Amino acid sequence: MGRYDLALIGFGGVNRALAELISQSGDRLAKELGFALRVVAITDLRAGSLVDTDGIDLAPLLAAEPGRLSFAGLAGGSADPRNEWVIREVPADIVVEATFTNPADGEPALSHVRWALESGKHVCTTNKGPVALAARALKRLAAERGVSFEFEGSVLSGTPILRTAERMFGGLEITGVQGIMNGTSNYVLGRLEEGIDLPAAITEAQELGYAEADPTADIEGHDVQLKVMILANEVLGADLRREDVFCEGISSLTPHEVRDAASKGLRWKLVGSATRHEDGSVDARVAPLALPAHHPLAGISGPLNAVAFHTDLLGTVTVCGPGAGRTETAYALLSDIIAIHQRHADDDTTLTRTVLKETHRV
Repeated sequence: MGRYDLALIGFGGVNRALAELISQSGDRLAKELGFALRVVAITDLRAGSLVDTDGIDLAPLLAAEPGRLSFAGLAGGSADPRNEWVIREVPADIVVEATFTNPADGEPALSHVRWALESGKHVCTTNKGPVALAARALKRLAAERGVSFEFEGSVLSGTPILRTAERMFGGLEITGVQGIMNGTSNYVLGRLEEGIDLPAAITEAQELGYAEADPTADIEGHDVQLKVMILANEVLGADLRREDVFCEGISSLTPHEVRDAASKGLRWKLVGSATRHEDGSVDARVAPLALPAHHPLAGISGPLNAVAFHTDLLGTVTVCGPGAGRTETAYALLSDIIAIHQRHADDDTTLTRTVLKETHRV
């Protein structure tokens, strides 16, 4: 049985959940998928870095409180994250990038992805920044190095939007996408509909784990803006930049406006959309819309997300599922790893990498 050695860049909720999955269900997954997973390196801004090319024992790391975890006193550990050294030099097959999203320039995640691809390593990431801002260049670099760059979790967490469009819509022409792609804003709008004011609704969302300490990216639409860019570029063949996507959030909506719309059979939603015109150009925007009850997105409530694909032969096809959650997003990373395996299982480089590492160790 083959094996993939992983380097986890970032050890917050998502990569920690992936580590839990490997630790607790690794044997079952190996039997089901036909390959094993082993973590050989972890870096984290707070915890530092930890490297063991024979495989890291994940159990004691997962038993520690996330905020108290430090790699400094462990064998192979350091207080310094050493991201570039770990990514370039540690013999891992797949670099799993799950650091914070920087919507301005994609850093430091963009450099993490580039370093890995330059080093001939596969990459999977949940980070929207590098995908929205530089996917075309990164995919070209991956192709040059003969490796994969996978990013399913960058749009709807564990719900497979990108692969659904890529693999299930063969023969269809997709003319546009429209979606609710941010669970925080969707939850907040639902609470406004019930009469709660915006600050109180945001506080509730934070207490429930839907919103970050700084909810600006969610409330002002910047998170959705990046996701719309990814969908437009990947599904509609566009090449959009941030300035090409109009963006308006929900902070100006009042409970009165939201309740008044509901009394008329309308529901306010923060909608991201992209439309391809006959000349090939693509328009994209993020804005709150009052949707009629029959609209496929009107009934999406709470932290759920959904994307409606507008097609020539099937009309509108809507995919709905969780758009957030550490376990759900970790599944997206697992699905990326499966995609890497399926694409490269017959690639001699990938198949022999583990054997070469074992031989070198002997």
